[in-house]
Amino acid sequence: MILIKRVYEAQARSDGKRFLVERLWPRGVRKETLEGVPWLKDVAPSTALRTWFGHQVERWDEFRKRYEEELAANREAWEPLLAASRRGAITLLYSAHDVEHNGALVLQDFLRRQR
Repeated sequence: MILIKRVYEAQARSDGKRFLVERLWPRGVRKETLEGVPWLKDVAPSTALRTWFGHQVERWDEFRKRYEEELAANREAWEPLLAASRRGAITLLYSAHDVEHNGALVLQDFLRRQR
């Protein structure tokens, strides 16, 4: 099972293994809060793509397409997530305010298709 959750939400038993999948460290989150949580910067959208998207909903479909192209070209970044998901539940932690338009959703869908 591959879940997603805002990094600001409390940890739950059902989260399984948690991974931070953001290019930048989340604002207001102390490093101690996520101690033991692997930070996989390279699986996040590139800085150029993230900047271009700017959380503009009208760019969502194109963002998804471009991010999936980045993921397809960077298997070594997401393979550890896929391997962990085969052993049990994982949760992809993200920091975006928009719960319907964020990179973690794209990554979750991408990983599910890889399984």
